Amino acid sequence: MKVHVMPPSGLALIHSMSSTQRWSEKAWALLQLLLMASFSQAEDPVCRRIGDPEIPQMFKDGDIILGGIFSFHNAWKNRQDTYMHKPLPLQCTSFNFRGFQYAQAMLFAIEEINNSTDLLPGISLGYKIYDACVSIARGVRVALALANGNEVVSAPSEAPCTRPAQVQAIMGETFSSPCMAIATVIGPFHIPMISHLATCACLSDKTKYPSFLRTIPSDYYQSRALAQLVKHFGWTWVGAIRTNDDYGNNGMATFTEIAQQLGICLEYSVSVFRTDPPDKIQKTIEMIKASTSKVIVTFLSPTELYVIINELAQHNLTGYQWVGTEAWIFDSESAAVDRHHILDGAIGLSIPAALVSGMEEFMLNVKPLNSSSNEMFTEFWETLFSCKFTQSKSSTGNQRECTGHEDLTGVQNSYTDMSLMPIFYNVYKGVYAAAHALHVILSCNKTCNTKVQLDPFTILQHIRKINFKTKEGDEVYFNENGDPPAKYEIINWQPTENGIVDFVTVGLYDASLPADKQLTLQNKSLIWAQNSPEVPVAVCNEKCPPGTRKVLQKGKPVCCYDCLRCAEGEISNITDAITCVRCHPEFWSNERRDACVKKEEEFLSYEEIMGALLTAAALFGTFMTAVVALIFFRYRQTPIVRANNSELSFLLLFSLTLCFLCSLTFIGRPSEWSCMLRHTAFGITFVLCISCVLGKTIVVLMAFRATLPGSNWMKWFGPVQQKLSVLGFTLIQVVICILWLSISPPFPFKNFKKFKDKIILECALGSAVGFWAVLGYIGLLAMLCFILAFLARKLPDNFNEAKFITFSMLIFCAVWITFIPAYVSSPGKFSVAVEIFAILASSFGLLICIFIPKCYIILLKPEKNTKKNMMGKETPKAF
Repeated sequence: MKVHVMPPSGLALIHSMSSTQRWSEKAWALLQLLLMASFSQAEDPVCRRIGDPEIPQMFKDGDIILGGIFSFHNAWKNRQDTYMHKPLPLQCTSFNFRGFQYAQAMLFAIEEINNSTDLLPGISLGYKIYDACVSIARGVRVALALANGNEVVSAPSEAPCTRPAQVQAIMGETFSSPCMAIATVIGPFHIPMISHLATCACLSDKTKYPSFLRTIPSDYYQSRALAQLVKHFGWTWVGAIRTNDDYGNNGMATFTEIAQQLGICLEYSVSVFRTDPPDKIQKTIEMIKASTSKVIVTFLSPTELYVIINELAQHNLTGYQWVGTEAWIFDSESAAVDRHHILDGAIGLSIPAALVSGMEEFMLNVKPLNSSSNEMFTEFWETLFSCKFTQSKSSTGNQRECTGHEDLTGVQNSYTDMSLMPIFYNVYKGVYAAAHALHVILSCNKTCNTKVQLDPFTILQHIRKINFKTKEGDEVYFNENGDPPAKYEIINWQPTENGIVDFVTVGLYDASLPADKQLTLQNKSLIWAQNSPEVPVAVCNEKCPPGTRKVLQKGKPVCCYDCLRCAEGEISNITDAITCVRCHPEFWSNERRDACVKKEEEFLSYEEIMGALLTAAALFGTFMTAVVALIFFRYRQTPIVRANNSELSFLLLFSLTLCFLCSLTFIGRPSEWSCMLRHTAFGITFVLCISCVLGKTIVVLMAFRATLPGSNWMKWFGPVQQKLSVLGFTLIQVVICILWLSISPPFPFKNFKKFKDKIILECALGSAVGFWAVLGYIGLLAMLCFILAFLARKLPDNFNEAKFITFSMLIFCAVWITFIPAYVSSPGKFSVAVEIFAILASSFGLLICIFIPKCYIILLKPEKNTKKNMMGKETPKAF
């Protein structure tokens, strides 16, 4: 602030104004005070920071100053502001050993660098460390104090109040929410801020927090690692508790997103904060108690964790499997607070173990008498040994007096516990990162260029680019978001016999590896909740076994489902299948619906009973036809054989033999040749057979007409014409069959539609027109033959066989008329059997009706086998 001296004439003017405007007495008194201040400083213009000065809790001068913000206290005294006077400074309470340890880690690193001849030679590092008292407002306030300083700076009347920043980098803060507030305030000044424990992924946003860096991985990676860890153990139904701040809310939001992608559901997700009223904490406990999941994933700060486990202990709620973050999973103080062993068996992620040589000895070598300039050491010593120094402002007569020479080696508390050495190591690496950047800027070799004007922006740019190894061999660098490489150890809480928790490393997580190799668990036995060696089960439903699929329950999360058996023809061969997979058409699902088995191929074979019976019937018909042919050949000179053109009779017997034999082509596995042969052979042989019967029928009619006076019908239908008619009728069928085979012949076909679990091997017709043309032509000849035979059935000669042909045609037509619906409705191989039966039945009908009566006369009634008897007249009989 620049203040100028006001001349005396100004006083007169103001006095005149005050008189004419009649100011109040108080206003006039205030104005007089201001004028007096102006007169007193007129000769010495200065720039002064407005407000009360902030005195650091730890400080040391040096060539270059580093700042530090840690919470040396966990709470503060509440006060009621009346707004009648300026608020008093925040009074912090409840000394925090962890915050003091972080500060000691920073001091150790600075001391080590100052004693080094390789890093910043000839340059001494100083420090100013403030107590944030877990208050965001105080954190911002002390950050501004680090940036501005409290010194009074003289300034010429014509120059503004400008000077370099008081500190070149700030170490801290510990938690995410204060870091967000502080980084927002100091970001425009480009002062580097390096946190050791703030993990919120939101801090990676360089547009909002341009000067923020950290030596601990972002929760962006930790959330993913937690989700993969939960998935690894098959936990798909979990509860979630988070701290109601930026750390908890952002971390749990990322975990929830990744968990959903991995098929993990949250039964509940609640937030808590240390200042929540008891009824809200009670609702959280009731929700945990009512839940079915026994696995709880946490994004909790230690303070909120203590609140939850204390409440759970009061309700005697144990047996929950806790999954934690680095905030508490490796903290022995958390284990010490858990007196009821609620957290036993907990598993979670921790910063990889580290051991910095000399740091533990440095921390345990604290002597308040050697640090008299820093009051914080005095309070630390008093809290550690529960005593008071005589010169202490808070000393009372009820406590023993501190000597300053108490033995620290015999103390067992959170300060002497070095389980958080990885976090202390993060503070150590942050200080070294700033030192290495300064080393480069000052062009240090054996000496440093002290004339370089340090600029926070330049320091920030160099810190982002640094890449060095610590004396322990760990590589330190930052990515474009100011984050270090993400590596975690997987820690399991294993209680020992004496009740002390042993933090056992059981695995590793490395985000730099491929996704399938990031999480690795070592071959170590894990202890789970209630000291169980068995992995807890955390599912809304039991897994759906192979052969079933998941069906979501209405109104419930995706992890709650029913298991439905796969439909016929579908399978699922994995656990928790979402859908069932349909089998290939040649396969079918087994009884358990977990595998596709090859469908049974069905066709009419010789091995099965039906195929064997039909084969026997065909061979028997062939044998009968052969016997009849032998009889006719043996008695070929007898009148009954010669009466109806013996050549047509033998040709008919030959065609019947072919009809019986062609039925065999329908039996057996269909092939390309058998499919073409079976229908064409059947069509041609039956036309040949019907043509012969038709010829015989015409012969009967012509013979009767020839007996009439003046008739010469027989000369028009003699033996030659009979043979030509048979040949002509047959050739027509041959042409139809040739056209059919040429255009679209029958072919073997696998029918998957008639039966679900069988493959019907059949012969596809190819051209349906060809098939029905063949059958239609046979039917046409059969109907013509039947009509002619029917007309000739009552002719008077014993010689007349028209009535036997009529019977045979009647059977033939009846068989093939009933064949059509039976063929169409019969499934699978039965349709082939129906066709074979129709062929055999019609063939047997022709054989029996036409030839058996003649064989009967030839063999059993030879006396009737005479020309006289054949020419005799008989009384016609009606049918």
